[in-house]
Amino acid sequence: MRRKVIIGNWKMFKGPQAARQLAKSLKLKLTDIRKAEVAVCPPFVSIEAVREIIKDTRIGLGAQNMYLQKSGAFTGEVSAEMVAESGCAYVIIGHSERRQYFQESDDSVNQKIGFALNEKLKPVVCLGETLSERESNRTEDVVKRQYIGAMKNIVSADAEKIIIAYEPVWAIGTGKNATPEQANEVHRFIRDLAANLYGKKFSEKMIIQYGGSVKPENANDLLSCKHIDGALVGGASLDADQFASIVRTAEKLI
Repeated sequence: MRRKVIIGNWKMFKGPQAARQLAKSLKLKLTDIRKAEVAVCPPFVSIEAVREIIKDTRIGLGAQNMYLQKSGAFTGEVSAEMVAESGCAYVIIGHSERRQYFQESDDSVNQKIGFALNEKLKPVVCLGETLSERESNRTEDVVKRQYIGAMKNIVSADAEKIIIAYEPVWAIGTGKNATPEQANEVHRFIRDLAANLYGKKFSEKMIIQYGGSVKPENANDLLSCKHIDGALVGGASLDADQFASIVRTAEKLI
């Protein structure tokens, strides 16, 4: 059985003081988690505060983004090396909000993956279609383009370190979510794409999360699906009780 991975994306919420309080609550509520893989991704300015709280727990730490160069005169940017040095093990790459608001492309996602892997980070690579793309039956075309583009020149030994997160853009922050059947079908499609690139054995082991308005109320139905291996949680990760509930659901299903 594949592991279940639950990652909280705090987005542009929780400065150091608030992040510290949320981390303390999660530390208390998740003390008995033994099987599910759990991580949180605070804003850059809060990473150090959270790291200090969770350093002796099983809660991992991640960043929400990184730049596609090793170093240089890139004011306001943060490199993979800096992310790793800050204590992070994960980094989210290609989130739909990055693609939408900051014009990130499949090529820039691919470049970032390379730099992340060089620093021994675990990339959490996001894929997903917009509402118009789904309504025009282009979901598979979009997801295929994004996955193939992201994995360009990535060898299987490195691909094994990557977590894929399917996040239908129309379900992010809207309160809507893909039905378990819709999500599972796209996850299966992604697994088939991976099988074509890296072989069936690889595809059966790869981790594919679902993201998009995941809540305690729908977590069991989503995480019970054959091809869904966890969740990239947005809004619900900002509430310790809700996030802990989702993690416990994953724990029970392992």
